[in-house]
Amino acid sequence: MKPALAYGMLGLPLAMAALPVYVHAPAYYAGQLGMALSTTGWVLFGARLIDTVQDPWLGYLIDRRAGRLRGWMLCAGLLLAASFTGLWLVPVQGSALILWLAVMLTGIYTAHSMLNIAYLAWGARLGDQAALLHAAAWREGAGLIGVVLASIVPGYLMAGQQVEQGMAWYALAFALLLALGIAALLCRALPWLGGGEKQSWREPLANPAFRRLLLPYFLNAVSVAVPATLALFYIRDRIAAPQLSGAFLAAYFVAAALGLPLWVRLAKKTGTAKAWRLGMILAVLAFAGAALLSTGDVAAYAVVCILAGLALGADLALPPVLLAGLISPRHSPASYYGIWTLLGKLALALSGLALPLLALGGYQPGVAGQGGLSLALTYAALPCAIKLLAMWRLNLVIRQQATLKGFTP
Repeated sequence: MKPALAYGMLGLPLAMAALPVYVHAPAYYAGQLGMALSTTGWVLFGARLIDTVQDPWLGYLIDRRAGRLRGWMLCAGLLLAASFTGLWLVPVQGSALILWLAVMLTGIYTAHSMLNIAYLAWGARLGDQAALLHAAAWREGAGLIGVVLASIVPGYLMAGQQVEQGMAWYALAFALLLALGIAALLCRALPWLGGGEKQSWREPLANPAFRRLLLPYFLNAVSVAVPATLALFYIRDRIAAPQLSGAFLAAYFVAAALGLPLWVRLAKKTGTAKAWRLGMILAVLAFAGAALLSTGDVAAYAVVCILAGLALGADLALPPVLLAGLISPRHSPASYYGIWTLLGKLALALSGLALPLLALGGYQPGVAGQGGLSLALTYAALPCAIKLLAMWRLNLVIRQQATLKGFTP
């Protein structure tokens, strides 16, 4: 097994777990198990709040015990597999159900964040920029396969008659893939070259190059999260083709996976920052076209999905490599990635504000073909504007950091 493949395999189960927890678990507990909808919402809010704020602390904790990174990953893997299984195989009823959901979600979020931060930190210490790009392509490609599986299989199982049994099999498959991914990482991947000085979780913020990269990364993450939040609304009420939602999403993620090696090759030739900037330009062109579409423009929207998916490949693979180039060999990387993942989750949270923004614009869900200007502008034009702002900030970073690894003006 190639070391880069061994490193990338863990990306599949990590992606495979996230979507069911965010999308299917609320419906399962409120619809199947009878928990009050408001209670479910408050439990979800509390668990997600913990998930958002704990990442810098987890990164600091991993850095403090960097010599035990393998142990961290094994423990986190066991906790994630147990909590994810427990989320669907529920042995309690009534008021105990509230506590059970809270504990399982907290276990999932904590273990997933710990694994993800340690995983990214491992990837930041695999060698030179070419090695980092190669490993990132395998990691994000496997992650996209996991997203596709998570978008198809749980939805099919949740629509069946024996939901608990079906999700139990899904949880078992997830646990096996997780164990395989961790085993491949620990036994067959390139060794982690990490370590470095122990540092406060705030120490990365003292790195001016890192601080300058945070804003373009955050803005770009918001520009990706907004259309992801509104995609199903746009497909149903603007394109009027809800029956093709799965095909559109599949085209988007498959294009992202196929585009990963192209972005890696381009980054090796032009520099990682310049390649990422070209990905941003492609995304702007794709979503600018989406703003002009209307009812029945199925083929044109399929082209938008493919182009936007290709651009997503750059957004997934290249920013972590840029960050790795800014971390001093004397410093441990997990604290950096703790702050990094916190910003990604904050971007997802802020993307939810697009829904009340649509309401202010007069959009009414469920009226096919009558999405109106508000939906088109919020789904397509707003992300373009945010992406252009991110690109402007990245240009400033490129000029300021041209001499640093990974930055080519």
